[in-house]
Amino acid sequence: MLTRDFLLKADCKTAFGAIEESLLWTCEQRAASLSATLSCRPNHSPVWIFGYGSLMWNPIFESDEVAEGTLKGWHRAFCLRLTAGRGTAQQPGRMLALKEGGETTGLAFRLPEEKLREELELLWKREMVTGCYLPTWRELELSDGRSVTALAFVMDPRHALYEADSCPKTIAPLIAQASGPLGTNAQYLYSLEQELKTRGLYDDCLTDLVQRVRELQQCHDPLVG
Repeated sequence: MLTRDFLLKADCKTAFGAIEESLLWTCEQRAASLSATLSCRPNHSPVWIFGYGSLMWNPIFESDEVAEGTLKGWHRAFCLRLTAGRGTAQQPGRMLALKEGGETTGLAFRLPEEKLREELELLWKREMVTGCYLPTWRELELSDGRSVTALAFVMDPRHALYEADSCPKTIAPLIAQASGPLGTNAQYLYSLEQELKTRGLYDDCLTDLVQRVRELQQCHDPLVG
């Protein structure tokens, strides 16, 4: 599992696997993206991060508060071609992102103001290795009725790794087989399924996909059947 210590020491050129040089962001690009995002911070309100994937079960960064929250207007989609981390260029998988339409329920993390820059730099190193996401301020409805403005990492459809076709039939074979330095693509999917189930949440985009991936893996497992 990705840890805070691993990420702090990681060299983005090699730690996640072989990343095409033209796609890899420099430290300066990440810093510029973070500064530009913070410059749009609404009214210097508390900074919340919306976690809809692995941030839910493995956030790494420090937070002062965690709450369930719903982001309207965006849905989970495995629309990011995965060539590092849990996939390779030779056998790419699919990573999760947010696409327009629908809604997503996940976790909201309120970051400590006194450590804000430090925690966000770590988050950018994790999420923006290739600049594939657009860090966007969006209104989030928390489960206790509060409305907060949170940072959500949504898919940049202009990015070279964006894949428009994210239907289960297309991506299940990719997820079932892909793996990399951080583990298998399927384990990521199963961890997401388990996290949502544990919290009593549901996402209909996962049901068919999880079933297809499990069936594909069982068919290829000589110990099954």
